[in-house]
Amino acid sequence: MIKNSLTYLLLVTVVLISSCSKDSILVQTTDPVGNPVIVPPVAPPTSATDSTLVMGNPSNATTNVADFGNYLLKENYYSVSYNRDRGIPNWVSWHVSATDLGAVNRQDDFRGNPNLPSDWYKVENTSYSGSGFDRGHMCPSSDRTSSIAANSSTFLMTNIIPQAPQNNQITWAGLENYCRSLVQSGSELYIIAGSYGEGGTTTSGGLSTIIDNGRITVPSTLWKVIVVLPNGSNDLNRVTTNTRVISIVIPNNDNVNSDWKTYRTSVDFIEQETGYDILSKVSVGTQSVIESRIDNL
Repeated sequence: MIKNSLTYLLLVTVVLISSCSKDSILVQTTDPVGNPVIVPPVAPPTSATDSTLVMGNPSNATTNVADFGNYLLKENYYSVSYNRDRGIPNWVSWHVSATDLGAVNRQDDFRGNPNLPSDWYKVENTSYSGSGFDRGHMCPSSDRTSSIAANSSTFLMTNIIPQAPQNNQITWAGLENYCRSLVQSGSELYIIAGSYGEGGTTTSGGLSTIIDNGRITVPSTLWKVIVVLPNGSNDLNRVTTNTRVISIVIPNNDNVNSDWKTYRTSVDFIEQETGYDILSKVSVGTQSVIESRIDNL
């Protein structure tokens, strides 16, 4: 009887697959040989050692619906400060490591976010139609290719801004590709991206400050901050004055330089422009050094 029980137990194989590195966990089971084994579902953890807000909440966004200009959405694969009246995110924060990069195809399922308060206007798939602007991702689709759910999450319109096509498809995309090359070379990244101002320009339509009948603001400027760490754990405590931080500020138009490196700046400058405290969880002494430095690698 004991022998049979041991054999029975050995038939159960549980494979844990991370849906987003160091974030929520999904559970799958394989079918055993012989008698069927029923494995109860395992709930994902409610917290993790590392998360999408490890480096801080730049604007102190909250889940209070009254905070409609700075509303916090935690989408598992990234976190958002959403601005109801602008119809776009203020910023999006996420973490990327090698396990986030897989072989899942781009889902292209742009859609409104059902997690917004029910009485808020929800930007939809067609809201950018005829505007001349791309539906520009903050957290990129290609940073979330480990599963269909992960990739699909990036197509929620709360992760999207109106972005000039050349900016989005060439300069911004060049930086996104460079970031993934760092991950593939043994680094993990904490990235925060956002926008500010009003008025973007496309070669086809000229200057626009709003689209979708005034319900979406077209930002004038995009920014991004990337904290580069070697793979490891206890990430916040591994940020030192020697940590590489890449920051860019780029105008939202089609006349931008194709080389993202020409737009490098300091975190201090972005904070001055936005009023945010971007790496707020990093020690003050370390912040003062890495936020004043302009990357030159």
